[in-house]
Amino acid sequence: MSSLEVDGLSVTYSSDRTGSPDLRLIHYNDVYHVESGSAEPIGGVSRFQSLVNYYRSHSQFAGQPDILTFFSGDAFNPSIESTITKGRHMVPFLNTVGTDVACVGNHDLDFGVPQLRHLASQCHFPWLLANVLDPALGEDTPIADCGKTRMLTSSNGFKIGVLGLGEREWLDTINALPPDLIYQSASQTAQKLAKQLREEGADLVIAVTHQREPNDYKLANNLSPALVDIILGGHDHFYAHAVVNGIHVIRSGTDFKQLSYIEAFRKQGGLPGWDFNITRRDVVRSIPEDPDTVAMVARLGASLKAKLDKPIGFTVSPLDGRFSTVRQRESNLGNFVCDLMRFYYAADCAMMAGGTIRGDQIYPPGILKLKDLLNCFPFEDPVVLLRVPGHALLAALENGVSQLPALEGRFSQVSNISYGFKLEAPSGSRITFARVGGEPIDLERDYVVATRGYMARGKDGFTSLLIEAEGGEVEELVSEENGVLISTILRQYFLSLKVLGKWNRWSASLRRHWGTVHLNLHGDGWLKPPSANTSPKSEKKTPEKRLERPTLQRTSRAAHYYGRFPEEVEQDIQGGTENETNGNAMDSDSDEDPDILTSSRPTTNYVTQPAQSSAEEEHRLQIARRVVRKWMRHAGLQSDNLNTMDGEGEFTPAWTSGISPRLEGRIVQE
Repeated sequence: MSSLEVDGLSVTYSSDRTGSPDLRLIHYNDVYHVESGSAEPIGGVSRFQSLVNYYRSHSQFAGQPDILTFFSGDAFNPSIESTITKGRHMVPFLNTVGTDVACVGNHDLDFGVPQLRHLASQCHFPWLLANVLDPALGEDTPIADCGKTRMLTSSNGFKIGVLGLGEREWLDTINALPPDLIYQSASQTAQKLAKQLREEGADLVIAVTHQREPNDYKLANNLSPALVDIILGGHDHFYAHAVVNGIHVIRSGTDFKQLSYIEAFRKQGGLPGWDFNITRRDVVRSIPEDPDTVAMVARLGASLKAKLDKPIGFTVSPLDGRFSTVRQRESNLGNFVCDLMRFYYAADCAMMAGGTIRGDQIYPPGILKLKDLLNCFPFEDPVVLLRVPGHALLAALENGVSQLPALEGRFSQVSNISYGFKLEAPSGSRITFARVGGEPIDLERDYVVATRGYMARGKDGFTSLLIEAEGGEVEELVSEENGVLISTILRQYFLSLKVLGKWNRWSASLRRHWGTVHLNLHGDGWLKPPSANTSPKSEKKTPEKRLERPTLQRTSRAAHYYGRFPEEVEQDIQGGTENETNGNAMDSDSDEDPDILTSSRPTTNYVTQPAQSSAEEEHRLQIARRVVRKWMRHAGLQSDNLNTMDGEGEFTPAWTSGISPRLEGRIVQE
């Protein structure tokens, strides 16, 4: 007996029916990372594909109906790969799995509706979302021109009607949506469409959804097995099954770590309905990898590796980016990023939804690579600058703690703000104190706040920060059009330290800008050499230097943009004057991606193409590293002056400075 037949298998539900089923289904949802993890179930699309192939073609299933495969949304973001590819890399994997129907998930819209439509056009299956309509596309037309239903015919002649549904809640979390969307009740939409599918001859009706579990239960309670036989759900990242109002409700884990194998039997004795046998399969290490999929993953990795593996900086202290931290308490990583946002725009304060931090891990002391940065901050909405009344700022802080103890992304990390809250208090009145710059928030005063564009559009409940252009009352000083991504700000920051190089086009204005940021950001000892052993707790915080706000200028289009920083700042953080345009080129960013990522042929996906250019680039890098090592040996530098990072000879110069952010009591649970 092969490992595929037994490993990671558990019976979720049994009807006690045996023999050849009338239908065979596979369900999966919420897949982001194609590579396997370290903890069981390790997942990975290569092992996942092996399981699918097993159910599709193993001799054990000879003579049984062909597999039908259903996906319940979220594939195109967020991940390291999608930050660079905008989701294009996932299309070949979804196609190879043999997906027959998919429901649109909220993250499938992260790069905008046009990108979803482009990606969907490359998929060999339809995307459904029946209850979110875009009038701009025509009457009763779903967003992104998706379908509402699909009728499949099994290899043995049964008709399977499929409808796709989403919940209202996640529409509020999407960065860019068309105006005037119409949301229709999932239950009412399902009743109408399921009835139509039955009238068209559907033997089995499936609702493929992207909703939280309680909303799927609500949907089941509002329907009947006479209309819908089974609900295949997504959005939650766990495996679960329940029978609600006679309807099976399933969600099948996440990230290629689980799938559901479902056998469906027509009820006996001429009774209407279906009996189901449901098996959970965990994608464990003992399952062999599919060789063809391994090759696809390797081609993807080779295309991205040279860029993602670049060292960009160094941290002396562990950076806490765990969901359990950033979504319910102060985080030193949250402090650092919020401070950087604030000083980058010379704002009075900064706040950032904890859900912005997506790494869900502690980054240990040592080298930070580009993939660490992009994995942690994959979203594409820029940092914006707002003029916010004190009462609106206080309301935003209240919203941040309103859903605790649930680990919602709205929990706010802050800079130059301190606040306390009581978890036992009713939602909406939990804040016990709130200060800006050490002074209680003045409800009538305006504060200049740096935050995400996501929050300025009122997403995740931040309606008090809604800008005038979106129908709110908050003045926008730096718009999303002129704002800068958090990941870009971070990348520029590390490059500005002269640790591992500069941008190839590093200008004098950038030098002045970052000189000002450094004067403010590093005044409290957050910057240290990598060998520093000083405990952050023992350091005495020095007073922070306040900076006058630069002039805000109005463009001819009546939009605001942020003016340049004072030009008198000419010294770098080491105390010397920076005259060179380019520094060390180890992490010099030329803004050039592999040709395969910028191809003018939109239907060609680079996952399926050879990656010769990246191999050649890596060969050149290895030669360059050897030359550098030889030069350092001839220069008389000792081995203890180098920190060998890997077997290829990369090194961190001894003068590299590392960040050391710490907890400061900005957020207090009372």
